[in-house]
Amino acid sequence: MSSPVSHAPQVEVVVSGCSAADAGSLFAELCRRFGSDRAAEDAPHETAGVRPTMWTGTFDTSAAPGGSGRTASPPPLSGQVTAELQGEPCAVERLRRALDDTFVVHEVGAVSGDQEIEVELRLESRAGS
Repeated sequence: MSSPVSHAPQVEVVVSGCSAADAGSLFAELCRRFGSDRAAEDAPHETAGVRPTMWTGTFDTSAAPGGSGRTASPPPLSGQVTAELQGEPCAVERLRRALDDTFVVHEVGAVSGDQEIEVELRLESRAGS
C-alpha cells in the first residue's frame, strides 16, 4: 500500500542582483520566520570575478523558529533584490506572504510544474524603512 504524497514545506530561495549585505538582510529576515539550512548570522560574502553572484537557502515553512511574525524594524535594502522561490505551491505562498509583510514585492514571473512552482520576485525596502 502506498502512502499519499506528503506536503513538502521546503522552499529553495535563490537571491541575486544585489550586494552581499542585502542578501544577508533578506536571509536574516527569513531565518527569523522559518527554520532554515542557514543560520541568521551567516553572512553571505562577495566572490571575486566577473560572474554574477547568487546566494541560496532552503526554508522550512511548516513551522517558525520562535520568532514568527513581523519584526519591529524590517532590514533595509540598498536597492532592488531578485529572489527566486521554488517549491510546493502552498509552501511558496507561505514564504511569499512573509516577504509581503516586510518588503515591497513585485512578481516578475512564475512557472508552474506538476508538483511545484517557481516564482521570480523583485524586493524593495518599504518607504520609511
